This record gives sequence, C-alpha cells and structure tokens, in this order.
Amino acid sequence: MEIKTYLNEQKEIVEEALSRYMLRVGGEFADHIDTLRYSLFAGGKRIRPILCLAGARLISGAADDDEAVLPIACALECLHTYSLIHDDLPAMDDDALRRGKPTNHVVYGEAAAILAGDALQCFAFDLLSNPDHIKIAPQAMLEIISVVSRAAGPLGMVGGQYLDVVHEGRENSYDLLRTIHRSKTGKLITASVLAGGIAGGADERQKKNLTDFGNAIGLAFQIVDDILNVESTTEALGKAAGSDRARGKATYPAFFGLEQSKKMAADAADSAVRSLNGFGDDAAPLRALAQYIITRTK
Repeated sequence: MEIKTYLNEQKEIVEEALSRYMLRVGGEFADHIDTLRYSLFAGGKRIRPILCLAGARLISGAADDDEAVLPIACALECLHTYSLIHDDLPAMDDDALRRGKPTNHVVYGEAAAILAGDALQCFAFDLLSNPDHIKIAPQAMLEIISVVSRAAGPLGMVGGQYLDVVHEGRENSYDLLRTIHRSKTGKLITASVLAGGIAGGADERQKKNLTDFGNAIGLAFQIVDDILNVESTTEALGKAAGSDRARGKATYPAFFGLEQSKKMAADAADSAVRSLNGFGDDAAPLRALAQYIITRTK
C-alpha cells in the first residue's frame, strides 16, 4: 500500500464531511463560527478521523458504510482541534503558530479562542448524538460516546494536558512521562480506532485488539512528536520547534536521548502491527499507518 496516496484520499473524504457538517451561519453568531472554522480548516493530517474510518472498514469489511461513520470521525477531529486551540493559549503553551498559521488567539483574541475551543468540544458531542446524522444502532452509539468522552476527559486528554502543564520545569519520573503521553495524546488516538471498530460491529476480542493497536500507535505518535520537536524546524513542523526543551517538558528525548527514543517509537509501531495479526490482509491500511507514524516528518 502507498500510504501517502491512501492518506491523501482519506483526508479528502474527511475534509468534505467536515465542510458538510460544520456550521455556516449569518447574523450575530457569524463571527464566532468563523473562529471555529479558522482552526478546524487550518490543515492537519486528520489522523484520528482516518483511524476511525479504517477501524470501521476493518470490522465491517466495506467502505460503503463510511457515511454512517463520518459523523464520528468528524467529531474526533473537532475534539482534537479544540485541544490544539486551548493548548496554544498564553496560559498553556503560549504558541503563536499552529499548522503553519497564526494560532487562534493570535488572530481573534484570547477570549474568542477559549470560546472557539469550548464550542468545538460541544459540537463534537452534537455530531455524536444528533439523530439527523447518526445511523448506527443506539447501544453502539452510547458505547462510542462513552469511549470518546472518557478518552477526551479528566482522566484522558484534558487530564494529560493538566499534568503536562503543571509539571513543566520539574524533575519528573518516567512513570509520570508515560502517564502524560498516554493521556494527552494516546487515549484519543485509541478511542478513534476503537470507535470505528464499534461502529463496524466489533466483538470483544476485536475491540481488545484495536485497543492494543491504538495504545501502541498512540505511544509511537507522541514519541515521534517529541523527536521532531528536537530535530525538525519551525517551518517544517508548522509550529514552534525546540519548545519542549525551552519549557522544561517531560519528553522521551529528555529521558532517553534521540537514538533510544527512535528505537522505542519503532518498537511501539511493531507492537501495533502485531496486535493486528488476527485480521489478515484487511488490516493493511492500519499496518501502513503504524509505519507511517514513525517515519513522518511533521
């Protein structure tokens, strides 16, 4: 499989769906909706919604069910974008650049950016629960909503961001590093592929395999992010390079150095691939995604 071609094709599917679902309004709310759209359509790899679609297809065996899964995939991208808007705020990482463009608060102001993130979070759960969009059995949707909300919430992405911020500049343990990475990045990645699998009708064994896959690629993804923050440039990343060290963040290169960190990322990707052994050729896109994650350059 040519992974870049696959990713570009899947990204187009996601972009079209996001454009279709995202609000377009006039009147008093128009400027507010513009702040949401600015960050949501600022670019990005769309890895989480692509994982969701791939997970669903793996279980259902068909791509013609995409329409039923796309609201879930788009909700995941809305949650991810909201987290980026808030992560960039002056009270958090105070970044001026994201996806190669000025961050939301730089363009619209801090208050508007906070509200844009809040609104995208709420809109994500509207997409997950709106009967106009949802065509999946209610019990499965309840399970998906539970999986996604836990991954995004106080013991998931938000909790991980909290730990990341409050432990800046401290001497931190490796156990804390793993908790931060697994929570702030890994859990929403795992929820993405698992939610797709549930939408496709996964049984308990398949859910376990998809969870193992998600946990492994989530770890690989964050380790590579840490490495790129050291090795890459601001121009290549579309966000500030070298910021982790400047802020005293707990990262894999800080603990283990670059070479060992690269090995750990590769080992995590290999573990992800092994978790798919029971799926056969239908898992080729997910296997390719695992390898892409450790070779990406931004």
